Amino acid sequence: MSYSRRILDRKVGRNAQLFARAIAQLDTPRARFPYLRILVSLIENAHPEWERSAKKHRRVAQLAGRMSGGALCPDEVTDVIEARDRAS
Repeated sequence: MSYSRRILDRKVGRNAQLFARAIAQLDTPRARFPYLRILVSLIENAHPEWERSAKKHRRVAQLAGRMSGGALCPDEVTDVIEARDRAS
């Protein structure tokens, strides 16, 4: 199977990249929220070295945005991360 775009982050993988693009097609932030939590978890598990970084939330959000081809707003992803962290 060939793909028109290269993998942006080999640690996270192509499936997560395709997942990010699919999430971006959902209409509302409320509909995207649970799927963004899964995507964030995938990215964080792939990049444990970011755990101690002060800019971890921003890095995860920017990677999610790039993986979706710019369709996901990094600010929305950051809000999802912060909401998850507050609930924990």
